[in-house]
Amino acid sequence: MKQLKQKEYEEFQNYLYYKAHGYIWTPDTLELICSVNDNDPERIGKQMLEMRGKLRNEHVAHMTSDKHKNYVIRSLRRDETELLKDFLYEAIFIPKGVEPPERDIIESPELRVYTDNFGTRRGDNCLVADFGDKVIGAVWTRIMDDYGHVDEKTPSFAISLYKEYRRQGIGSQLMVKMLELLKWQGYERASLAVQKANYAVKMYTDLGFKTLKETAEEYIMVCEL
Repeated sequence: MKQLKQKEYEEFQNYLYYKAHGYIWTPDTLELICSVNDNDPERIGKQMLEMRGKLRNEHVAHMTSDKHKNYVIRSLRRDETELLKDFLYEAIFIPKGVEPPERDIIESPELRVYTDNFGTRRGDNCLVADFGDKVIGAVWTRIMDDYGHVDEKTPSFAISLYKEYRRQGIGSQLMVKMLELLKWQGYERASLAVQKANYAVKMYTDLGFKTLKETAEEYIMVCEL
C-alpha cells in the first residue's frame, strides 16, 4: 500500500471536509441546496454564490490539535451509526457521587429518539473527531422531540467524547463545525438541553447559546445561526 506524504494526506483531508460541508457540489449537495431554497432559482443562485465566496476567501482549519494529539473532524460514515449509541451513553451527565446507570438505559424511548434510524431524516447530521483511526467523540443533530426540543424547524444537539479526551477543546471544535454546517443548510437556530451542574454550560455559552427557558435542573439553550 502506498504511503501518503504529509501534503497528500492534508489534500485528501481537505477533500473530505469540503465534500462533507458542501464545498464540492455533488448531485446530493445540489439537491439539498434546491430543497432548502424551495427550488427558487434566485435563492439557489444567491446561496451558491455565497458558498463560492466563502470557499475562496476563508481558510477552514478542520484539522486541529491539542498539545499532544492530532485529530481530524469528519462526517460520520453510514457504517458507523452504531457508534452513536456509545456516545449517547457517554453523553449522560452523572453528578459526583452518583452511580452511572446501566448501559441499557439508552434503549429507553426518551433516549432512542437520538439514534433510531439515524441518517434517514431531514436535520440528521453527525460529525466525529477521528484520532489515529479511532473515533473519540461525536456531535450530532436531528429534529426530534427530545429534552432540548424547541420546535419542528430547529435541530437539537447531542455531543460527547470519551472521558480521556474531554476538556481539551475537541468538543468546542466539533460544535463550531456543526454550527457552520447547520447555517449552510439554511437553519436559523439550533437548540440543546444541559444540566445546570454540567461544566459544558460555559462552553455552550461561549459558542453563542443563550438560555431560552429552564427547569429546576436543566437549561434549554438556543443558538441563533
